[in-house]
Amino acid sequence: MKKIVYFCLAVSILAVGFTCACAQVKAAKKAVFIIASANFQDDELAQPLGVLKGKGIAVTIASTTLEEITGMNGGKAKADILLNNVVVDDYDAVVFIGGSGAAQYLDDPVAHTLAREALAKNKILGAICIAPQILANAGVLNGKKATVYPTEGDKLKACDVNYTAQAVEKDGNIITADGPKSASAFGEALSKALLNT
Repeated sequence: MKKIVYFCLAVSILAVGFTCACAQVKAAKKAVFIIASANFQDDELAQPLGVLKGKGIAVTIASTTLEEITGMNGGKAKADILLNNVVVDDYDAVVFIGGSGAAQYLDDPVAHTLAREALAKNKILGAICIAPQILANAGVLNGKKATVYPTEGDKLKACDVNYTAQAVEKDGNIITADGPKSASAFGEALSKALLNT
């Protein structure tokens, strides 16, 4: 009889442990970082990526190519998924990485749809460097506080955006940053929003 009781107790403990482990796996947060097919800003990708991964947040890289991509400073990256295959429901955050190559998304309908859908579905929406202009062009920054690479501030203002010139700005679920010097702080702001800390 004791053996049966011990067996049932052991099975119960394993079941509770398995249930907790499954709950933790389900609770893991996921972000998609969208980079240009050439000339992404290396630090703006690497630093937030490192911050998020360091906090247990899974990051998928998306672009318009699956070939190796060279950043502005010579760094290399490879997308995990094509931009047009990104499903917003699969992620907790959609983040546009800057660099001169990010201009390819300024008027890109797929990028604009992803930005609008992320906001509509209450996801975290981020952009750094010139990438906040992508969000402005998508119409998701109207009347919102945001920042951008300093030379682009007037362009944000022209889109009815409250340009703050801060290093990192948060307005609701939208987080923007001004460039590579703020890349680590941008990553921290993203992780804080994702983990609700």
